[in-house]
Amino acid sequence: MMRTGLSALALTGALGLSGAPALAEGPTVGIVVVREHGVGSQVLVQPYLDRFADLAARLNDWGGATGRYFTSRDVATAFIDAAKPHYGILSLPVFLAIRSKYDLHVLGQVAVSLAGGRQYHLISKTATDLAGCKGNTLASNHADDPRFIERVVARGSFTLGDFTLVRTQRPLQTTRKVLDGEAVCALIDDAQLAELPHLEGAGDVRSVWKSATLPPMAVVAFPAAPVDERKRFQENLAKVCVNDGKSACGEVGIVSLAAAGEPDYAAVVAAYGK
Repeated sequence: MMRTGLSALALTGALGLSGAPALAEGPTVGIVVVREHGVGSQVLVQPYLDRFADLAARLNDWGGATGRYFTSRDVATAFIDAAKPHYGILSLPVFLAIRSKYDLHVLGQVAVSLAGGRQYHLISKTATDLAGCKGNTLASNHADDPRFIERVVARGSFTLGDFTLVRTQRPLQTTRKVLDGEAVCALIDDAQLAELPHLEGAGDVRSVWKSATLPPMAVVAFPAAPVDERKRFQENLAKVCVNDGKSACGEVGIVSLAAAGEPDYAAVVAAYGK
């Protein structure tokens, strides 16, 4: 799904297009971006993340900044353990899974169009509601995190054990299982749902259940970030997509980049549990 991949690039690409003052003397700050189920290799994304890191350093008077992009939480956490970054931009399941381990503090939100993960759907050709999906085959590329799906997405409406699970690896592969009759239902996110009208044979496929709307990707501080440094970083988040950066953000799919805090994620944190 190339649109999802472009949105992942947008997250890091647009953030490096605004002007900023020269770098100051000081420590180099690490930033990690984790977009689980994202498309696009680190090699492709890295140049865009480098621009974001450079801009963040200039806006915040850091001596420099380095960034790394991951689509796997296991690989990302190994990097975090070794590199001790100051900041992260994390998709919601990753944020919830590692927030306690790393004592993460929410600084902001990044909403990216077509990136997915804000809402989840059960889709089907034949079932008409959730009850019609239960007991039948369910395809999904999101089933690798049952705790997130059952506690945050479903909120008690279902468990993965209610279905005969057909695990998939790629977003398009999931929807194809329903189109080809290999699964009665599929659990997909909003980005996958947006692609349905573009797929041949999807005219009879519809959403038969949907989750509540979830918070966007979180901008977080790790313990390595000093209090004064993280405060200034949070204050400068909204500056990226104004003036010279406004049109660039719109062109590449940035919906919003803004300061946020713990209350903005309190409901999903409570649902996920400790």
